Amino acid sequence: MNRNTKLALGASAAVLATVAMGAAPAMASAGQGAGKTVTLHATLTALNGSGASGTATAVVRNQQIRHIEVHAEGLSPDAPHAQHIHYGEQAMNECPTLALDSNADGRINTLEGVPAYGPVVVSLNTTGDTTPASFLDVGRFPVSEDGSYHYSRDHIEFTDVAGTGYPGADGTGTARQIADAIRAGEGVLVIHGVDYDGNGMYSFSPEGASELNPNLPAEATDPAACGVLR
Repeated sequence: MNRNTKLALGASAAVLATVAMGAAPAMASAGQGAGKTVTLHATLTALNGSGASGTATAVVRNQQIRHIEVHAEGLSPDAPHAQHIHYGEQAMNECPTLALDSNADGRINTLEGVPAYGPVVVSLNTTGDTTPASFLDVGRFPVSEDGSYHYSRDHIEFTDVAGTGYPGADGTGTARQIADAIRAGEGVLVIHGVDYDGNGMYSFSPEGASELNPNLPAEATDPAACGVLR
């Protein structure tokens, strides 16, 4: 599969959003600081031996990210990298460790990381829709030139997201509840995409197919870097 192939995963987005999460309670209450402008920072560190690192800054007010920047390096070069803000009301809201490697294959795939960082609540792409529905539309995410990129976007609205662990049949968190939690320091920024074999493209060997879609390589969807926005 070419690195520029669009990974259209609308059905897989529902799987990620509804997967069971950890049991740690959320600390943010509804309406907390709703009118307050908060500037959050994250230090991004490598997952899955990617060697990636970086920083992120987000300015949040009400139910909107007024401005966000992500500066990353050490990524798989010249490849698209999906990036998101994750959050779950029942997640640990932290970066995952190999303790969550349920099949003991020595790496953390996207779904294995969900108990730590929660489902996608914002897609940090370059254009268009920023909801979880776009979570792996890789054609609209940054491409790392020589392994790095500098991403910036303004006026991203929070939305209601099903599967975020709130009471109710589908676990929907409202835009206000999710924004409150992000302001409270419970959002986790994750960058995906690891060229494990270094062949210059996302391929199926040796890690095989993504757990999100058997037609996609795991290299395209595995998390590469992570940091908590605080």
